[in-house]
Amino acid sequence: MRGCLSSSSFAILVNGNAKGWVKASRDEVVMIAVAFLIILFSVQKFGTSKVGLAVGPALFIWFCSLAGIGIYNLVKYDSRVLMAFNPVHIYYFFKRNSTKAWYALGGCLLCATGSEAMFADLCYFPVRSVQLTFVFLVLPCLLLGYLGQAAYLMENHDQYGQLFFSSIPSGAFWPVFLIANIAALIASRAMTTATFSCVKQSTALGCFPRLKIIHTSRKFMGQIYIPVINWFLLVVCLVLVIFISNVNEIGNAYGIAEIGVMMMTTILVTIVMLLIWQINIIIVLSFLVVFLGVELTFFSSVLWSVGDGSWIILVFAIVMFFIMFIWNYGSKLKYETEVKQKLSMDLMRELGCNLGTIRAPGIGLLYNELVKGIPAIFGHFLTTLPAIHSMIIFVCIKYVPVPVVPQSERFLFRRVCPKSYHIFRCIARYGYKDVRKENHQTFEQLLIESLEKFIRREAQERSLESDGDGDTDSEDESSSGVLIAPNGSVYSLGVPLLAEYKGTRGPITEASTSEEVRPEPPSDPTVSDTEHSLERELSFIRKAKESGVVYLLGHGDIRAKKNSWFIKKLMINYFYAFLRKNCRRGIANLSVPHSHLMQVGMTYMV
Repeated sequence: MRGCLSSSSFAILVNGNAKGWVKASRDEVVMIAVAFLIILFSVQKFGTSKVGLAVGPALFIWFCSLAGIGIYNLVKYDSRVLMAFNPVHIYYFFKRNSTKAWYALGGCLLCATGSEAMFADLCYFPVRSVQLTFVFLVLPCLLLGYLGQAAYLMENHDQYGQLFFSSIPSGAFWPVFLIANIAALIASRAMTTATFSCVKQSTALGCFPRLKIIHTSRKFMGQIYIPVINWFLLVVCLVLVIFISNVNEIGNAYGIAEIGVMMMTTILVTIVMLLIWQINIIIVLSFLVVFLGVELTFFSSVLWSVGDGSWIILVFAIVMFFIMFIWNYGSKLKYETEVKQKLSMDLMRELGCNLGTIRAPGIGLLYNELVKGIPAIFGHFLTTLPAIHSMIIFVCIKYVPVPVVPQSERFLFRRVCPKSYHIFRCIARYGYKDVRKENHQTFEQLLIESLEKFIRREAQERSLESDGDGDTDSEDESSSGVLIAPNGSVYSLGVPLLAEYKGTRGPITEASTSEEVRPEPPSDPTVSDTEHSLERELSFIRKAKESGVVYLLGHGDIRAKKNSWFIKKLMINYFYAFLRKNCRRGIANLSVPHSHLMQVGMTYMV
């Protein structure tokens, strides 16, 4: 929006000079604004770090220009405008104008908004530098600039339409005009970057569908680029520029958006002061009354412009809130259902070799979002498939706020069931600049090496804790219980389940329910049971790796129950299903050939 404002001013001045303007037609203004917007959003993909070197000097020159023009007009025209610092004149102004003065508050709001976007949203500068810059540079320059315009207006009452450009000295007009357009483009770019940051944080909190996020800097995590949001904003801006009749409507929409952000910020800071900082309640209430009172006054002033452009931002806010609410509501129901229906550790220990599913040679990598417990999709595997892999690894991918995670720290392992089950949990950690679409063979090799290191470290810790305790992996495999599958079916536990196999490529044999096939004891008495158990398990892993690795992807979906309310059915079965179908899946970064991939879906009734 700021880009189109600067384009409009350029189109107005393009056929004239500083003191004799020839207004261009509206079509020319729209064409130049569209060109500026397309260029602005097209360069977003190159990142903000390369532009950062030019941002600071350009904005410093811009603010110094404002201050210099303001001082020039104060000296040349009427320095009595400095009396405006006396608050008594505010009272006289409202006493004389009443309703018109109240309407004017909305315009006053736009005088201060926008300057914060040039610094705070660009992720270039530390917090302390932004604070010092605002106090000692931005605020004085803005005050001097507006005071100078007021002094110029005292003697040129008919120039209020283009007050800023009219007040510029003729010799400095074109340099100031150039730096003004550059500042407008920087502010526009800053607002787009801030939108990317808000979407990313909303996604991390589970309040927005997953989208492709590209990090453009290895040093600053906040410098990101979201292609879908970028082109969506371009389309919205083009529609607004083409179909809105004048710039005032865009200004009204921007004003009500700014005051809305200020009010929400005050409310959230108040909550933080109460719950996090635990400040005295009297101080908190004083802060809330002062700041929220001023903001509500401005908000009451901009409400009159709802029918004159402000409705655009309100409709946009309602649509975004609707999307975020439905996604958060559906995601929360899905996660709670997965946690509720996950298999307990005690149940897995009680199963033993009792489900009738044999263990086939190979490694199965089951991808799921749960970091604790056994996902219900694994129970679906057990109760529907006649065989599962001899080794199962539950893989959960997590992204950490660092550029790169070293390969030695990429995987975290934990044993899920007793050792004879050969079931592990793995958390794969990636930084925001890590290459996630790595070759699947490289990924498998790193995974197996990390698993072997985990098993060796575990064996060392056990040998230090107890020096002489053998492996007691045998479980009571006689169980008369039942397993209730996620789909509601009941299965008996009276037949073998997790049967071992002899050899890597030999025939698969089922273990008895009363005795377990055990290896021969070590012939060398100098080799301890712990070392022999370690080598046996490492050999088992290598043989399973040679048999092949299969990627098991579990897709969980939710549907509203038949007896649910109509609104819930509409939100879950249609709106949330549409968002989930079109958002970026969590396994989109995997690079796995189809021959090694198996996808299984489950539907949860909520």
